[in-house]
Amino acid sequence: MKQVVLIPGDGIGPEIAAAVKEIFKAAGVPVEWIEVAAGIDVIGQHPLGISEESLALIREHGVVLKGPTTTPQGGGHQSINVLIRRRLGLFANVRPVKTLPGIKTPFEGIDIITVRENLEDTYGGIEYYQSPNVAQGLKIISRAGAFRSVYNAFELASHYERKKITCVHKANIHKATDGLFLTVFREVSAQYPEIKAEDILVDNLCMQLVTRPEKFDVLVMPNLYGDIVSDLCAGLTGGLGLAPSANVGRSVVVFESVHGSAPDIAGKGVANPTALLSSALMLLRHIGLFDHANRIQRSLEKSFMDGKVTRDLGGDLTTAEFVSAICEDLKDEIPEQGESKAFVRKKLPALVLSTDSFERLVGIDLYFQNSAIPDQVPEEIGTLRLEAITNRGVRIESMPPEIDKIDVYCARYIASDSAVDQKDIRELLAAFDRLSINWVHVEKLFEMQQGNSFTAI
Repeated sequence: MKQVVLIPGDGIGPEIAAAVKEIFKAAGVPVEWIEVAAGIDVIGQHPLGISEESLALIREHGVVLKGPTTTPQGGGHQSINVLIRRRLGLFANVRPVKTLPGIKTPFEGIDIITVRENLEDTYGGIEYYQSPNVAQGLKIISRAGAFRSVYNAFELASHYERKKITCVHKANIHKATDGLFLTVFREVSAQYPEIKAEDILVDNLCMQLVTRPEKFDVLVMPNLYGDIVSDLCAGLTGGLGLAPSANVGRSVVVFESVHGSAPDIAGKGVANPTALLSSALMLLRHIGLFDHANRIQRSLEKSFMDGKVTRDLGGDLTTAEFVSAICEDLKDEIPEQGESKAFVRKKLPALVLSTDSFERLVGIDLYFQNSAIPDQVPEEIGTLRLEAITNRGVRIESMPPEIDKIDVYCARYIASDSAVDQKDIRELLAAFDRLSINWVHVEKLFEMQQGNSFTAI
């Protein structure tokens, strides 16, 4: 008997979690549920929406089935999904989508796995107001974060004998961040010569997904693109109500439905449990219970083919009636005795960091808030010379009058000598203070050993 942590969640979560438990019981699945609470109902008891004791149980058992939890928009408590991923180091999100029998979709023959980096990118939530009118968010891509998600994608593809992995990026624009992700992808791909490795710009991918989705196999990408693309892929095969997922860490894997908590239909008995059930089937295969997973999968698909589906799929069954149809079919199912190859997750190899280093400090970007360009902006301080003033990345002198200027500008100063004198930076900031120019922050510009262009840190 395998012990599995169950987080029912809130909204429709408890209803669809109960549906999964009933189907597992009917199929004789040897799983013992250890139920813990998380979601809006826990906020009053624990401000994070999940207790430290619950997190400890998850770490102890390592396998979790999680229902949806509510995240307020524009305020309120932090997303519990994001919190769990960060606290447990769940570095990759895996979402398979496949054309299902009996489900009408625009395409046939889709079988795609998306692997999404899960902890970095803009999802670090590092955001600031530079002024009351300007907000900025930091996009962080690290070699470690990229490596873990990309390595997991190649291991997954290798295990399931997938032929191709496509790295999704926007490195033509985000040359440093997406460029680093793409570099790591190419480094890792060299270790898997049997798998074809290619890359594609995210906008081109989205266009091709809605015209020729069958050409894609495994997709790996940074966090933000993965969030969008995985939902798009789910839409191609029937929607989020059918989409399973797994969040993978070093020692913990959390399987969860990716749809919302749908509080508007909670308690009405009409929720579709398919996404959570499909996630639970991923869980069963993860722990080696392939026969049980395959039996339930066949009964689920038979329900689809017979038109015994919930309202969101065009049927008229309640949640309970849908579950009963699956359980009834399971009575006639004969368990398979065949063997399947379990996915044994390898220990992550040691991360090899780049030997490149910053060679010298060559300048600074000094951001300042002002309603217009001040009459006096220091042209030169010590080794520093003013090279340009930009607004949202566009040089002021080349900005057309039709484009509105925001009230935060960037003055780029470059050293006239071989390197910036730190003393000159301090004097430049003091000069802005004397001129009553409200500087917001400073970013140092370094030159890499390999001769790359300025890298702000």
